[in-house]
Amino acid sequence: MLVGTLMAARRQVKAALVAGDPAALSAARSSVNAAKIALGERGPVWWEDGAQDFNRHLVKDTPYRDWYEKHIGPQA
Repeated sequence: MLVGTLMAARRQVKAALVAGDPAALSAARSSVNAAKIALGERGPVWWEDGAQDFNRHLVKDTPYRDWYEKHIGPQA
């Protein structure tokens, strides 16, 4: 349901851009933001496992390097 809400809001953004309607664009972007927060993509962290966050790291610089190389191949 939430993914459907997000996709509908994204379609509203597109329609507002095509129409050149700044008020509708602002409302649609607010809807996208609300859907992303509800999905856990934005907003406060909803998990806390104490593990280090490796987002924005090259895989070669993480503990996942061996797995990656075994399943995907060497990283350049």
